[in-house]
Amino acid sequence: MDEKKKITYADAGVDVTRGYDVVGRIKAHAASTFNRNVLQGLGSFGGFYSLDGENGDVLVAGTDGVGTKLKYAFLSGNNDTVGIDCVAMCVNDIVCQGAKPLLFLDYIATGRINPEVVASVVKGVADGCKQAGCALVGGETAEMPGMYGAGEYDLAGFSVGIVKRDKIINGATITPGCALVGLASSGLHSNGFSLVRRLLGEDVEKLDADTSLGESLLKTILTPTRIYVKNLLTLAGEFDILGLANITGGGFIENIPRIFPNGVGCRVDIKSFPRPPLFELLAEKSRLSDAELYNTFNMGIGMVAAVAATDADRFVARCNALGEKAYVIGETVGGSGVIL
Repeated sequence: MDEKKKITYADAGVDVTRGYDVVGRIKAHAASTFNRNVLQGLGSFGGFYSLDGENGDVLVAGTDGVGTKLKYAFLSGNNDTVGIDCVAMCVNDIVCQGAKPLLFLDYIATGRINPEVVASVVKGVADGCKQAGCALVGGETAEMPGMYGAGEYDLAGFSVGIVKRDKIINGATITPGCALVGLASSGLHSNGFSLVRRLLGEDVEKLDADTSLGESLLKTILTPTRIYVKNLLTLAGEFDILGLANITGGGFIENIPRIFPNGVGCRVDIKSFPRPPLFELLAEKSRLSDAELYNTFNMGIGMVAAVAATDADRFVARCNALGEKAYVIGETVGGSGVIL
């Protein structure tokens, strides 16, 4: 590895522009299936389906996978926490709209079923569902010889939640001058791992023996995604949360603006919250700029809430009382995008 060369997400094989291209190509296909119950323009972290007309219940659905974080799981044999990641990636999106997750289904595909591994993965899924307060009502395990290498598998999930239409959190009332409160992540969560693997390698024995960050680096890498659901639903019952952004793929730069109306951007003070040592290590090895780092990783903040500036201090105090680590990390401004 050239010690002077910057290593980007694209260098690790992930070109986000291809993802943008896909979205543009498939929108019309999805729209062709809509009926009058499908609600559009209400939020960007879940799909909406109205059950009871103008002011009734609305279902919010989300689906996601764990991504290449799985490589560290099946290379190390530590398969018991990636199920939590799978649940988190779905329910953390759903709760951004103010919805309570109701149910979850998982999908595990592998070349040759190993009952012990599958049971371990599903235990993690069940643990995640308990954290989110939803039911694991079913799933699918597919054995597909020739599709996966020995010991490899893929894991994805799907969840449905519910919210009253007049309680949907959609960012529509966010204006310049609102406060942005960041809730600490538990670590990398479940995105950016193609770059992480490029930077840290896949020698799991070496990673397990590396305690330079205070514990096994492998354990740090595999720390499951924090599930914010119960605390955010409690907070939504006590405060007027104007918007919620789940900081996953695309980091701060892509995810925070998704909750803003046209004409609103934000300023984030990256010195207002601690940057965990793992992110310092990744910054050092990748030599990426702050803008690139905060467009790839969560950098220590897993969820961002927009609230009135007058509510900010009380909101932070209540978050901390519920067991979150919360910080006022910035404010909304006129314009667009994110200024670091």
